[in-house]
Amino acid sequence: MSTLELKIPPALLFVVVAILMWLVSVWLPGIEFPLAIRIVAFMVFAGVGGVVAIAGVKAFARVETTVNPTAPEKSSSLVTSGIYGRTRNPMYVGLLLALVGWGLFLSSAYSLVLCVGFVVYMNRFQIRREEEVLTTVFGLDYQTYKEQVRRWF
Repeated sequence: MSTLELKIPPALLFVVVAILMWLVSVWLPGIEFPLAIRIVAFMVFAGVGGVVAIAGVKAFARVETTVNPTAPEKSSSLVTSGIYGRTRNPMYVGLLLALVGWGLFLSSAYSLVLCVGFVVYMNRFQIRREEEVLTTVFGLDYQTYKEQVRRWF
């Protein structure tokens, strides 16, 4: 196990990436779009992201399983319906969509590159380890679910 696996909570990573995106937008030139378009783009992406993430949290709450991303071994139920029938990681998809909206608001193509970094980091240090643990906890049921539902979209 890598020293970074399951160590940085995704919400904290989201904040760090959002700050880095802002810094990049200040330091490097962007493409100017009218403020109204930037605000609408942010609201649409962040709004959809929020809905997707909250649907994931509510699905976990309904079956009373943990939403703690640093302790997937505490999962008591495998959730495969609702939003989890579309994506295995709706909370992370929601964070990504909010970051994309933020990058569009900042009018910075360079800052949007950090969204790719967010996905790479999440795949390597969060999701991969979560999936290993969930395979151990739920066995064939989780393996079958992984084959039927995409990781991100």
